[in-house]
Amino acid sequence: MLKRLLGRVLSRIDGWVDRLYGSKWNPLYQSGALAVLCLAVMLVTGIYLILFYRIGAPYESIVRIDGQPWGGRWIRSLHRYAADLAVVAVFVHALRMFCQGRSWGPRALAWISGVFLVFLLYVCGLTGYVMVWDTHGQLLAAEGARLLDALPIFSEPISRAFAGADALPSAFFFMNLFLHIAVPVGIVIFLWLHVSRVARPVLLPPRPLLWVTTGLLTAAAIAVPAAFGPPADLLRLPGEVTLDIFYTFWLPWVHSAAPGVVWLAGVAAGTALLAVPLLTRPRTDRRPAPSHASTRLCTGCEQCYTDCPYDAIRMVDRTDDREGTVALVNPSACVSCGICAGSCAPMGVGPPGRTGRDQLGSVKAFVREHPGAGGDIVLVGCSRSAAGADGHYARRFLVSCAGNLHSSVVEYLVRSGARGVLVVACPSRDCWGREGPNWLVERLFHEREAELKARVDRRRVRVAHASAFDLWSLEAALGDFAHDLARLDQPAADDDVEVLAECELAGTAPPQDPPLPRAGRTAGS
Repeated sequence: MLKRLLGRVLSRIDGWVDRLYGSKWNPLYQSGALAVLCLAVMLVTGIYLILFYRIGAPYESIVRIDGQPWGGRWIRSLHRYAADLAVVAVFVHALRMFCQGRSWGPRALAWISGVFLVFLLYVCGLTGYVMVWDTHGQLLAAEGARLLDALPIFSEPISRAFAGADALPSAFFFMNLFLHIAVPVGIVIFLWLHVSRVARPVLLPPRPLLWVTTGLLTAAAIAVPAAFGPPADLLRLPGEVTLDIFYTFWLPWVHSAAPGVVWLAGVAAGTALLAVPLLTRPRTDRRPAPSHASTRLCTGCEQCYTDCPYDAIRMVDRTDDREGTVALVNPSACVSCGICAGSCAPMGVGPPGRTGRDQLGSVKAFVREHPGAGGDIVLVGCSRSAAGADGHYARRFLVSCAGNLHSSVVEYLVRSGARGVLVVACPSRDCWGREGPNWLVERLFHEREAELKARVDRRRVRVAHASAFDLWSLEAALGDFAHDLARLDQPAADDDVEVLAECELAGTAPPQDPPLPRAGRTAGS
């Protein structure tokens, strides 16, 4: 219930932002890439700052850095603001993945590695605050020592180091500096693991959004430099301390709670986050079935292998009397997006009930049930887009993903007499199948296999991108398309439409596919 409610709220916000900026530049769709951008900015600015940092005089070195009017002050602020934005971007990214149901099955590894990435991000941020060694850093270090003392791992309480009897050793600041430098290495490793199950991962936002974000962060760093508190003094209790709402918002609660309660709450929260793939997994009867490749129909063209966004398909040697290779789907890696079905010209691969052949049968039934569709615009849309949300449009043919749509469906509708076919896809950076809208456009207009045949008048085919609650963009696209179609002659329906008849096999029941080997030569080996 909570997941559904959050999903609807998030979808409505997407629609509002799409209307304001356009779906192509919606920063909410780029949350993961923006987090990586912030990490890159933190890395570049951190290299500069580390050149002037001294572990023997941490606070004084920060004061000297802040006193550099042409460099240090705004670079330190940029480092700080990028770290704050990284937390916001990560939170939005995780919320989107949770609400869209993209956290279980083959995507569980991305979710679990993302939880560890958040933990490492916080470790990096907290050690950075301690390195400043103002009253904020002192409070943070003292609370951390109190929590660590509750664990039976140290022979002596480390809180004694902050009692003020002796000066803190340089080793303490060296340890924080080491962690602050070493943790980003772990972030890079887990980031690689985070995207290891996807093909062609996009790690950075589009250039315009990249430079605008970096420019806004830089402008904020110059206009409003990040402040820091008075120097730490172990002989005095920190007075009023300004906390960072992104990294140290939890300090007041921790300060008043017993260490055991804090550890219990932290372990419970971490366990709950790691258990999300299990908690959000649908019941067995509701899980979409993975794709299956027919060895009888597969020609070994490798297009499904190339287009699969999750590297769930590989090419193996055939075991029948034909030469070459055949596609083999790994069910444990397949998310059932159906993009492979749209890429297969002979319609021999795809999830059960959603192959090109299944879609062609469904669209034939659709034309029979909507005899008035001829001469009108037919809406073909992704079920997660605005086409799926707008139930008022009568002539509507839905597919699970825009990338799942086979070009033969569009051809059949046009040749059946439809005045135009408007294909509505999710925004390209928010596709549940990752690359569905991109491959759709390539197949319809740029002759990517399985391409829309040249005999189809492409003036009567258009693609629009509209999220679930972006009905404004859908209505605008419909209006513009209808205006352009008004300049064309009324299409005449073919008397006998046979789309891709060469793929129809003679006979009745097709023979069973021979079993495929579990191992074999992959494409390119």
